[in-house]
Amino acid sequence: MLRLRRCVVLSAVFAALALPAAAQEREGINGVAHVIGLDGVARNARGTLIVDDTALRFLSSSGRADIPLAWVQEVVTGDDSQRVVRGTLQALSMFAPYGGGRFLSLFRHKIDLLTIEYRDDAGGLHGVVLTLPDGAALVVKKQMVERGARTTVPIEEEMKKEEKKP
Repeated sequence: MLRLRRCVVLSAVFAALALPAAAQEREGINGVAHVIGLDGVARNARGTLIVDDTALRFLSSSGRADIPLAWVQEVVTGDDSQRVVRGTLQALSMFAPYGGGRFLSLFRHKIDLLTIEYRDDAGGLHGVVLTLPDGAALVVKKQMVERGARTTVPIEEEMKKEEKKP
């Protein structure tokens, strides 16, 4: 009876340790914005990007899109910046005296760009552009290439560029 309890307790401990790693793999990256290219997903929709064993999945409240990794012909990463103050507040800030509104437009945060080129099962060429939090695009590209996507720009070359950035 005591051995059975030990086995059950040890099994539960090992299962608890294994679950976070599996859940983290499926969680994906939050805060991804779809700029253009995904069928069934509205432009500028924010959601979660998941790299599965066979597909790249984008999940948002406006829709869902899957791209099989075997179809991907090119994955390119880039970096950019985005204004912190946007929308109505930005428009209203333009009326601030002494150029205060233009001063607010100087505050920016970094983002990563992920551009994907793929061919569907009928041979049609498609492109997708996504924005990701800073530092996430290279991780996604590496996961995609490890699981079957193709690229002409080696990951090592992009990692060197990433290290040189201030």
